[in-house]
Amino acid sequence: MESLKVSNLCKTYIVNKRQNNVLRNVNLEIKSGEMVAVMGPSGSGKTTLLYTVSGMDEASAGKVDFFGKELTNLKANEMSDLRLQEMGFVFQQMYMLKNLSIYDNIILPAYQASHDHKTSSRHEIKERANMLMQKLGINDVADNAVTEVSGGQLQRACICRSLINQPKIIFADEPTGALNKQNSIDVMRELTNINAEGTSIMLVTHDMKVASQCERVLYIEDEDIRDEITLGKYQVTDDMRARERKLNDWLIKMGW
Repeated sequence: MESLKVSNLCKTYIVNKRQNNVLRNVNLEIKSGEMVAVMGPSGSGKTTLLYTVSGMDEASAGKVDFFGKELTNLKANEMSDLRLQEMGFVFQQMYMLKNLSIYDNIILPAYQASHDHKTSSRHEIKERANMLMQKLGINDVADNAVTEVSGGQLQRACICRSLINQPKIIFADEPTGALNKQNSIDVMRELTNINAEGTSIMLVTHDMKVASQCERVLYIEDEDIRDEITLGKYQVTDDMRARERKLNDWLIKMGW
């Protein structure tokens, strides 16, 4: 089975001529179709791990095997192409171009990929964008400006944009961090649905309710992954309180 495999990953920053190790010999694997959360104390390197694994930040040492492609061997333009075509990103801060409508923001990555590689026709892109917006319940705000929609609608638009090129994996950094309770529930429902359809997801979160909907949870501390817990694939019929209790008990043991 294809997977994202990280081996002895290190990330070091030089600050005032002093070496600051953020990640040290990290090893992890995310299998195709898995949804994995990364948790840990503030400043433990969660976001750095996400950025380094996805190639947005360059590793200081180690290897990242991205479903059969070694990321650390790629040139900058090859890495950029891979991120555009095979990865999707959802961030806490919902970066969208304010001069474009919601719809145009969603289709922009597909047009970029199509222009560079002639992968999809404009008709195919339009059909896919409409299908995604319909599925995530935002087709009625397609022509709205970024400033004319709610935070929950904007984050769902970001999820549509992350899926437009049919990526192998979505990297999500605190995807519900800026949302209220109901919008958080809605966004997580969409992410678990996307995962159920086969897209892998690696997400960073401090929210136990979010992490409890993931198949596995990794705990990062002191520059490395200390342990992990398997909760199993989330089903809508699951007892959420039981999943949360299991995760909470484990996190207490971790000293969270």
